[in-house]
Amino acid sequence: MLKITPVILLIFLSFIGKAQINMIVKPGGFLFMEKKDSIFFYQRSAKDKNGEYSRCNYIHPLYGPDGTRLTEDFPADHLHHRGIFWAWHQILIDNKLISDGWELKNFQQKVTNLEFMLQKGMGVLNTTVEWKSPLWEDGKKAYLKEDTKITIYPLTGNYRRIDFEIRLKALTDRLSIGGSADEKGYSGFSARLKLPEDVKFYSDKEAIDPQNTAVVAKNSMNITGSFLNGGKSGGVVIWSNPENPAPSNSWILRKSASMQNVAFPGRNPVAIPFDQPMILKYSLLVYQDTMSPKQISKAIKQ
Repeated sequence: MLKITPVILLIFLSFIGKAQINMIVKPGGFLFMEKKDSIFFYQRSAKDKNGEYSRCNYIHPLYGPDGTRLTEDFPADHLHHRGIFWAWHQILIDNKLISDGWELKNFQQKVTNLEFMLQKGMGVLNTTVEWKSPLWEDGKKAYLKEDTKITIYPLTGNYRRIDFEIRLKALTDRLSIGGSADEKGYSGFSARLKLPEDVKFYSDKEAIDPQNTAVVAKNSMNITGSFLNGGKSGGVVIWSNPENPAPSNSWILRKSASMQNVAFPGRNPVAIPFDQPMILKYSLLVYQDTMSPKQISKAIKQ
């Protein structure tokens, strides 16, 4: 197990030839690989664009099995979007808005601890992140501690699985989070993908037509099309664990110039109890060619 603190941040780690999943220290974060193939980059340090939209604690790029970059960061249409991320528009204490983690307003994150270990050929990344706001204790104290576990599986056939377990621990009473305060209610686990013109959406066997507001479907969403280099077929499946707080199967979907979002909790904020963390679990299946509903179900249950 490797434990990284700010003091030893520049340690180089690589188990190439010794294990399936490898982690390599790079400027700003960590690149995860399987042998010579890149899987994703985790952004540990704060990153901004011309001094604005500072963000960290997200994944970009996410790579397809053939090495295609699948995600976008700082897209011109929504500069706050960033690869694979989890964020909330409304973060309130005593019903007062103190941060907008989605649009990165009055929102500061700091990765205070990170550890990487190998388990039966899988890579496990554990992170601890503080959330702060200049509107809360002058930004000197964190109001929430996030502990996230990312499990990276070796490539299996034509796909790779990546699991996320996000634990949100309130550090003060009367803390709540919510989506956008409109009929869309988006926020939560999201993917800003480079969308091909032929992108399609399937939940189990059902074709899903994106709407302006959230669509209720199954707990998996297959986003498929000519995602890969050379116009080859591929895609990303997002799976929301049914054990997640309701709603766990509400989807904001877009065919162009936007993100794909498991919309939780919607426009009405929900409290995070002071004595009990909120736990959210999601998975990604990143694949080339195609994945049938049967393959997706089998991959999730493995």
